[in-house]
Amino acid sequence: RVMAAGGRSWFRAQALGVSFLKCLLIPAYYSTDFEVHRNWLAITHNLPLSQWYYEATSEWTLDYPPFFAWFECALSHVAKYFDPKMLVIENLNYTSRSTIFFQRFSVIFTDILFIYAVRECCRCVNGKRAAKDILEKPAFILAVLLLWNFGLLIVDHIHFQYNGFLFGLMLLSIARLYQKRYLEGALLFAVLLHFKHIYIYVAPAYGIYLLRSYCFTANNADGSLKWRSFSLLHVTLLGLIVCLVSALSLGPFIVLVTTPFSPFIPPNLKNCYTAINNVSPKELTSLFFFALCRDSCLKSYHGFFLSSEASAMLIGPQTSGLCIMPWIKH
Repeated sequence: RVMAAGGRSWFRAQALGVSFLKCLLIPAYYSTDFEVHRNWLAITHNLPLSQWYYEATSEWTLDYPPFFAWFECALSHVAKYFDPKMLVIENLNYTSRSTIFFQRFSVIFTDILFIYAVRECCRCVNGKRAAKDILEKPAFILAVLLLWNFGLLIVDHIHFQYNGFLFGLMLLSIARLYQKRYLEGALLFAVLLHFKHIYIYVAPAYGIYLLRSYCFTANNADGSLKWRSFSLLHVTLLGLIVCLVSALSLGPFIVLVTTPFSPFIPPNLKNCYTAINNVSPKELTSLFFFALCRDSCLKSYHGFFLSSEASAMLIGPQTSGLCIMPWIKH
């Protein structure tokens, strides 16, 4: 559903406002992740692909999947015009005004994908509810929750990470599923997995939803599943997407590197506790988003989807959903 002219107006205002706030945070404190990503820029810029995951001058070795490594490599070719010294591997903990400026703006610029994904999600929101007050419009509320996500602002634009970019891929994938563009949604999620492998925990939910909504092409009159409508062609297409994306991502490393998967296996499970701590916020925000959508089939799967790298934050769209849900009259 295309947002009306008034809707586009307030969305642009929100997007510009939050982008301006991000610019104001450029001189703010940054964490060790700033050095992590500087080191990854240097590694991918200077070394051949076969050495990317084995360079250990810094303790912050490259441990994200290949698509993110290529993303860093692409950024490095722009970074050299700002300050070539940031691309020297031996320059541990190197900072300069140009380096800070470039890295901060790289996050702000890549957040364009996040803004576009939020816009697509707002288009999916049920537009039947007439509301004179803009604060009662579901699309407006959803845009505020996502664009002005306090957790993402802190983690990406102060602490320093690229979660908004990754979250944008996931939100766009969810929007495409709602729009019944199943293959595009599956492709986006497969690409996301090869940007950051932590999203693998959402893969079973995607598999179940695509199996129900795409691989079975018809329902009985009572809405139950029509088993004979199973489409082998659709399953094959989904399998081809997964295989092609995986081959494009991992193929060169499988050929060139003896143990290509070892950098992605964590030495311990120290981060697992966050999954338990954030189950309720994650689920409740998923409920909020999909309660606004009209597709009853999609509603039946709402508990699985609106998850992201931001799950590590206690303040985020998940928790914000708790505050906003009482305003929504279903």
